[in-house]
Amino acid sequence: MYERHYGFSEKPFNLTPDPKYLFLSQRHTEAFAHLEFGRRERGGFILITGEVGTGKTTLARYFLSRLTARTATAFVLYPALTAAELLRSILEDLHVPAAGTSLKDHVDALHRFLLQAREQDRDVVLLIDEAQDLSAEVLEQIRLISNLETDTEKLIQIVLMGQSELQELLSRRELRQLAQRVTAQYHLAPLSRPETEDYIAHRLRVAGGEGKVAFTPGALGAVHQHSGGVPRLINLVCDRALLAGYVAGARVVDAKMVHRAAREVTRVSPGRTALRYAALVGLPAAAGAIAGTALQQRLAGRTLSLLFAAMLAAVGVKLLV
Repeated sequence: MYERHYGFSEKPFNLTPDPKYLFLSQRHTEAFAHLEFGRRERGGFILITGEVGTGKTTLARYFLSRLTARTATAFVLYPALTAAELLRSILEDLHVPAAGTSLKDHVDALHRFLLQAREQDRDVVLLIDEAQDLSAEVLEQIRLISNLETDTEKLIQIVLMGQSELQELLSRRELRQLAQRVTAQYHLAPLSRPETEDYIAHRLRVAGGEGKVAFTPGALGAVHQHSGGVPRLINLVCDRALLAGYVAGARVVDAKMVHRAAREVTRVSPGRTALRYAALVGLPAAAGAIAGTALQQRLAGRTLSLLFAAMLAAVGVKLLV
């Protein structure tokens, strides 16, 4: 709706994990360095954790995009799978045909592929996102996959990325063998206030908006206040604030616009803001639907709040308006 008004080539604050928008803060740079170190060492597991919305999936896609053609990759996005389903997914991503249907058939096919890749001096990387959702049974199968090795090195490098609960999961006694094989580990924290400002400037620049729109210092502080430095929440707040600027015919976003934008998606009972709820469940389509009603909000008072309440009610969340 507002792209032409600001001169953007596209919306700068979409929720999709587009690698070209990756902002390499100090924390993200350190996390990427851990990924690269672990991959080159060809040792144990690489573990990257972070709270909801801190940029793990975007970092994962960036990491994979930087790999050369001599690296075969398997990327598992939805890990709520059985051990057999996970192996089939890995084989499909690696374009490896499975001769049979049993778990052993799948493991044997993977092993043959890994040995062939090593003979060709190729690397193989398996990256599993949202790994906190893996069952203990599947994690044990992943540990067994990591046992596919030569006398000197691993045949496959495994990266586990997930929320903080993943660390708790790996601390369980039955998973201690896997936890002991983690050779590179990093936890992504939210952005600081200066990093939040740089993040916003970066996304505006990538979308072609440099010099065409500005956030006042007060607006930038308000974004950090409402988002806590979580990139996905920054995107939600900034998108709504830009829409408010568009409605007002302005190209400067002030603190009042940011506060109002945040209020439109806050006060979810009990004690969790709608912003955080949206980040938790990942509602890019819903966020777009909300944004599309901003003009009605201006013209009809509480229309936007009521629409958002109805949307959340559909998924069992009560909004206080």
